[in-house]
Amino acid sequence: MAGRGTDIKLSPEVKNAGGLAIIGTERHESRRVDRQLRGRSGRQGDPGSSVFYVSLEDKLMRLFASERIAKVMDRLGFEEGERIESPMISKSIERAQKKVEENNFGIRKRLLEYDDVMNKQRTVVYEKRRHALMGERIGMDIANIIWDRVVTIVERNDYEGCKEEFLKILAMECPFTNEQFIEGNHADLEEQAFQVAMDAFNRKTERIKNVASPVIKQVYENQGEIYERILVPITDGKRVYNIPCELKEAYDTESKSVVKQFEKTILLHVIDESWKENLRALDELRHSVQNASYEQKDPLVIFKLESAKLFDDMVDEMNNRIASILMRGQIPEMQQEQVREAAPEQRSQRYNEQKADLQEENLVDRRQQAAAQQDTRETAQQVNRVPIHKDKLPGPNDPCPCGSGKKFKKCHGRGIV
Repeated sequence: MAGRGTDIKLSPEVKNAGGLAIIGTERHESRRVDRQLRGRSGRQGDPGSSVFYVSLEDKLMRLFASERIAKVMDRLGFEEGERIESPMISKSIERAQKKVEENNFGIRKRLLEYDDVMNKQRTVVYEKRRHALMGERIGMDIANIIWDRVVTIVERNDYEGCKEEFLKILAMECPFTNEQFIEGNHADLEEQAFQVAMDAFNRKTERIKNVASPVIKQVYENQGEIYERILVPITDGKRVYNIPCELKEAYDTESKSVVKQFEKTILLHVIDESWKENLRALDELRHSVQNASYEQKDPLVIFKLESAKLFDDMVDEMNNRIASILMRGQIPEMQQEQVREAAPEQRSQRYNEQKADLQEENLVDRRQQAAAQQDTRETAQQVNRVPIHKDKLPGPNDPCPCGSGKKFKKCHGRGIV
């Protein structure tokens, strides 16, 4: 802005002439910007001056002070285009700038209040993500998620609903009967269901270790010098998740690191996907609540209430997805032999296919280049051999009848005229 960041050095001639002169053609909405412009003159003790020219038709004057000042100027007899220097106009401009600054401050403050709502949710989600990324208390987090799901299922549903939700979310049968649900203590039922769910989860993780260990052992002993990281396929019945693992670490821990990496990957994946969807929902909500002002309601209050509901729904759905994937996760046993033997073959096959495609593309490019480099004069000679059936030949400078757009003497008339 007017040379910001540039050291303007004045020669002795310029200093003697009065220094750097700043001429502004309008006033900015912010007084700070005007002061920065004025500050370009008289830097570091150098001489200088500044002056601003303002028209009553400028946006700042038109919105805030133009009509009143124009009437005063008319009464005082000023002509159009005449230079006016008056403290009253300067004060009017300053008041207009103050109004604009107050409006902008209110807008920024309002935006910050909206962002504070999102920031509180962001803090909670990032804390969950950090725990999953570090992996230090991932076992406790998963146990808390399973406990939360058990409590939610028992508290929100009747017995039939519990049976359906246990099967849908935790992939297990309801651990209590209808009589126990009606007559028993729900706290005891929740504790019982939690123990059954944790036992089922531990069996799942133990099965993953038992299935992965022979494959990892064989790959490490036979091809350990080739591979450092491997992808272990684990599916929940709907989708296959390729879990990246360090081969040596998986071999040394007897595939315990595979289970931990599986839990870590699922937590990070579900948290990220859920948070992105929640951000989209919050953005849509932020635009939609503005209509609440027509009902004499504060849009910010509506946004806070609705965003809290959205966040609770997001956490609920996120825990459901995490528990469902972890309780159903298993290595597809039918693919063990293929994974054990076909990994290098598949890689070489893809390499050969890519190489063949590349050779074919190069061949096509060479053919196209050869066609483009052919002498176009041969085509022109073929065109020139087309006979012309006309009683009277055109003039040398007339357009050729063949329609080429050339003069007749340079096309079919070549050698004739």
